[in-house]
Amino acid sequence: MSETRIFICDDEEGILKYMKKLLESQGLVVETFTSGKMLLARLQQGPNADLLLQDVKMPDMDGLQILQEVKKLRPGLPVVIMTAFGTIDAAVEAMKLGAYDYVTKPFPKEKILGVLENVLERELLRKENQQLKEELGKVTLTDAIVFASDRFREVYELTLEVAASEANILILGESGTGKELIAGAIHRHSKRRGRRILSINCAALSDTLLESQLFGHVRGAFTGATTNQKGLLEEADSGTLFMDEIGDMSLMLQAKLLRVIQEGDFIPVGATRAKKVDIRFVAATNKNLEKEVAEGRFREDLYYRLNVISIPLPPLRERKEDIEPLARHFLRKYNQRMNKEVDRFTREALDLMLGYSWPGNIRELENVVERAVILARSGVVTTDHLPMWKKNVASTAATGPASALSSHQLVSLENVEREHIRQTLARTGFHKSRTAEILGISRKTLDRKIAEFGLKPEGE
Repeated sequence: MSETRIFICDDEEGILKYMKKLLESQGLVVETFTSGKMLLARLQQGPNADLLLQDVKMPDMDGLQILQEVKKLRPGLPVVIMTAFGTIDAAVEAMKLGAYDYVTKPFPKEKILGVLENVLERELLRKENQQLKEELGKVTLTDAIVFASDRFREVYELTLEVAASEANILILGESGTGKELIAGAIHRHSKRRGRRILSINCAALSDTLLESQLFGHVRGAFTGATTNQKGLLEEADSGTLFMDEIGDMSLMLQAKLLRVIQEGDFIPVGATRAKKVDIRFVAATNKNLEKEVAEGRFREDLYYRLNVISIPLPPLRERKEDIEPLARHFLRKYNQRMNKEVDRFTREALDLMLGYSWPGNIRELENVVERAVILARSGVVTTDHLPMWKKNVASTAATGPASALSSHQLVSLENVEREHIRQTLARTGFHKSRTAEILGISRKTLDRKIAEFGLKPEGE
């Protein structure tokens, strides 16, 4: 209860001295007032109290009138009424007006300290809960949506427009285009913003694990299920569930998810009773779901349930105006995280980034900037700190960065992507997980690109 401020309002000097000495011995900051007017005048200043101890009988104002004025000035201030035995009815009336509790005089110190501890603990929990709710809807540096292009502005305006509805939303776009950020923006601007938003990557787990994570399980449902476990569906009740890479979900689990969306209930693994839930679903995929439906890999009925409203995210190569502001945003982010002072990019470094196709999109750009901040020994990021086009830049160094940029623009995007993935695989010794991390794409996307471009380890 350290650094907690208590106000005491009583017209008896003996009570004020006793209480002040008792509470200060507990490490509390105490201010005393002998009249209601003095108390109310003080409440209009700052810093204010964490708790008020107030006598129900005061000479200048009626105690209940003081309480009413206190509640107008500080609605959230907890008030404990002090009363003599003959005025308990007034204390009960004070409780109806919003007092937290009352104590009767004379009271032993254990009694008053116990009451104060209960009140302060309750207030601490209330404040923490309020802060948590505020944090759920707060945009922080790491989840800020940064853009300058008209192309992405249209996407963001659509996001804000549909967020207030209760409709399920499908976010479409390549890996690394910011689908999770858009899902967060939808939740923060929805009626559910005071509740939780949870997310799951459907491509990252096996069917068995994904089912358990989503639906939860009861004890004994399978080997190792020693206790009941809530799933994300139950945890997200009355909030939002973001399901990334929904296109990778098996047909079996698609059927189970469809029931949740249609009926508003689900059955945990191993259970027999359904549980009701109220969830807004936001799904995302980098696949063409219409093609997946046509080829029988995605349920048509689930597709239409999820695709009430679709938000297509353009790849970074189609919103070039956003590359520089995003790069500067990530520069600030990793400066702060690493406690460094790398404050700018050279013009050549910016030109190099602007001329690159970014197959891994924003995630790859962030990875590149993070790497540059680590490597930069001065306050400037140069082309030497950027992993893209090292070979090409070296071959054109004599003619300068402008010529290098021109040569980049003469290469097709497909060739740019193939060559960048090939070089990254070569540098990592064809280590697929590390390569996917550097490129800012999923392992599945990398496998698909390797097959598409016919890439193989050197020597094969």
